[in-house]
Amino acid sequence: MADAADLRGTTSARARRWLRRTAALLAAAPMLAGLAQIPAAPAAHAESKATGSRSVDVSITSLTPTAPKKSDTLTVSGTVTNDTKGTVSDARVGLRVGPTMSGRSAIDTTAHRTGYTEGLDGTEIDGKYAKKIGKLAAGTSRDFSLSIPVDQLHLGENGVYQLGVSLTGGTSHQPWPQVLGIERTFLPWQSGPSQKKSQLTYLWPLISATHVTARTDNDEDRTPIFRDDRLVKELAPGGRLQQMVALGKNLPITWVVDPDLLATVDAMTKKYEVQNPSGNGTRAGRGQTVAKQWLDALQKAVEGKQVVALPFADPDLASLAHRGKNVTGALSHLQGATELASTTVETILGARPRTDFAWPVEGAVDSSIVDVATSAGAHNVIARSDSLRETGGLSYTPTAARQIGGGNTAVVADARLSTAFTGDMSKAENSTLAIQRFLAQSQMINLQAPDRQRSIVVAPQRTPTTSQAQAMAAAMEGLSGQWTQPLSLGQAAKAKPDPSATQRVPSTRSYPRSLRARELPTEAFDRIQETQKTLDNFEPILTAKYRVVTPFGNAIRREMSTSWRSEAQNATGFRHDVQTYLSGLTKKVRLVPKTDMTLSGRSATVPVTVQNNLVQSVELRLVLRSQQGNRLAVSDPQLVNVEGGHSQSVKFGTTANANGPVWVSAQLYTPDGQPYGDEMLFEVNVTEITSTVILVIAGGVLLLVLAGVRIYVQRKRAAARNGEDGGDGEDAEEAHGQDEDDSEAPETDRCDPAHALVPEQPSDPASDTGSQSAGPSGSGEKVDH
Repeated sequence: MADAADLRGTTSARARRWLRRTAALLAAAPMLAGLAQIPAAPAAHAESKATGSRSVDVSITSLTPTAPKKSDTLTVSGTVTNDTKGTVSDARVGLRVGPTMSGRSAIDTTAHRTGYTEGLDGTEIDGKYAKKIGKLAAGTSRDFSLSIPVDQLHLGENGVYQLGVSLTGGTSHQPWPQVLGIERTFLPWQSGPSQKKSQLTYLWPLISATHVTARTDNDEDRTPIFRDDRLVKELAPGGRLQQMVALGKNLPITWVVDPDLLATVDAMTKKYEVQNPSGNGTRAGRGQTVAKQWLDALQKAVEGKQVVALPFADPDLASLAHRGKNVTGALSHLQGATELASTTVETILGARPRTDFAWPVEGAVDSSIVDVATSAGAHNVIARSDSLRETGGLSYTPTAARQIGGGNTAVVADARLSTAFTGDMSKAENSTLAIQRFLAQSQMINLQAPDRQRSIVVAPQRTPTTSQAQAMAAAMEGLSGQWTQPLSLGQAAKAKPDPSATQRVPSTRSYPRSLRARELPTEAFDRIQETQKTLDNFEPILTAKYRVVTPFGNAIRREMSTSWRSEAQNATGFRHDVQTYLSGLTKKVRLVPKTDMTLSGRSATVPVTVQNNLVQSVELRLVLRSQQGNRLAVSDPQLVNVEGGHSQSVKFGTTANANGPVWVSAQLYTPDGQPYGDEMLFEVNVTEITSTVILVIAGGVLLLVLAGVRIYVQRKRAAARNGEDGGDGEDAEEAHGQDEDDSEAPETDRCDPAHALVPEQPSDPASDTGSQSAGPSGSGEKVDH
């Protein structure tokens, strides 16, 4: 590793001389103490006891300037607190300058060391620069401030110096002067220009949690409904995201943005609703003003700087690689999220972003993560050096870019610099020490191989707190270009790799257990795909698809967000709400339940009603099927177009071939032939010839017979009369006329018997009616934002 040869490459001659003198003094100290018999002897003995040097807590809360020049005055401020049960007498606070650090590992070791160790913690600067406190009672604290011209520190050549602040005093049991407490930090010192400055890329992330639900209000504007209104606090003056923009606008950084955050804030600039904590009802969102101000400030801050857009909603690449790959179709969401990222950032910010970078959680990578990350076109993977470990024993920190095969590049961020501000930076002591340690590590990288220019990348935590962001900015300002120069992430990815730097991507087994334990479970991807399948089946029937596809597509992408790693329970609830809401919308288009019915005659019509309680029209195909086609035949399927909030009655012709009950099924289909909704069954009782019809037919036949008999009798009588009297013309004419009159009588009964087999049907529903639902249509499918 790079630190293995730190001592060989960076220990200065001055440091070696200082160590030799210190060793000689340590060897001589016991003998001198025994000969001189002076009060100072117990002090030397006491100072070697680690327990005594932890009696007083010393904290450094301010150090300015962070990287001083020779003409500056160094000011160190802080607090001392007596943690013992006794009073400290003759207390004074002084500065101690130790040797230069021999390497990056030496900085880590010194930072974690506690207690005072003579010979390692240097000597106190001239007493006139010390602060006398006098008595310090048990449990009390006193503030201090020390100022000293930098040239009085007697710093030598360029290097990172250990700087200590110690409290010296006596106790009731040991009244002689001794070090009772010490705090160490680091002082980067650059007396002259560097041979070659390190190229430093600092990522500045704008990422937040998921705030938008898949729901919208039931109005023409499709007002979005938010999970909460926490984003208002982050965007307001002094808030986390407001500070990120305000601080970042003046820093040489590369912006890394989650497009979902931009889309969410853009939605907040208009009317939006927020779910009540109880889950019942909503209230008006109140973030319009701060949202507009934040977007305006961000648009100005990114001008002239590189913007890298993560896939929409910052999907968890590691979870996709380790869990999502086991669920068919889960990986397909990454491509859509990448494409949406570019259009979202360009539309809202007016800046064309880079979308060819992937950033796994904490830069932890393995072969499966790289495969997933690069599958959607991100040929640059932001890794971290504690994941892509060096194996060649380099004596320096190599350039960030590494070629890892397949035309892909791993941009390896420095782990020490990237994690420098992950703690609680709200305490002044913590932030001050973190800033000085960051500067010390960055300078040491430059000192490792001053004749070899390297490209260094810093990828901090995804969502820095306000205090963390302020500490990060202070550290960047402290660099002041003394040993670094800024470089964009795109340029860092193109830098010439060190030939000796490792290019081997770790195996899947090497992925940290702590990170794997917080991944999205396989069940999450099962639910995501269930929602996607429901959406795919719902989309074809819609006439205004964008109202549903866009918001639910975004909601599905949000279900895979990295931010859910810290909200596992809320993630489950979010996925459930999305699926439940979408399923509820699909059920607003349905077949109205039908009771059993009776058909009389050989042919009739069967009405089936389709109800649409959405607020947009739908197009479907309705199929009616007879379970016994030999008894009852049904006409062909029909296309149905139902307007929002209406019902449509569709009539199917039927032909009966036999009496008896027949089960009939009705099923809706999407235009592309997929079943939609549940199948509806009802019974049709077919009566081919009814008793009423039989009576009507029998009566008609009887009338015809009677009419024929009458005509026959009348004609026979007329013939007889004509035979008896020779045929009177008038009578014959009269008889003939009578015959004609009688022959017209049956004409009224001449009807088609088949006509009687088609009785009038009961009144069918109107072909297009209003909604049959007594309740409101609900929020419908107006769900995009």
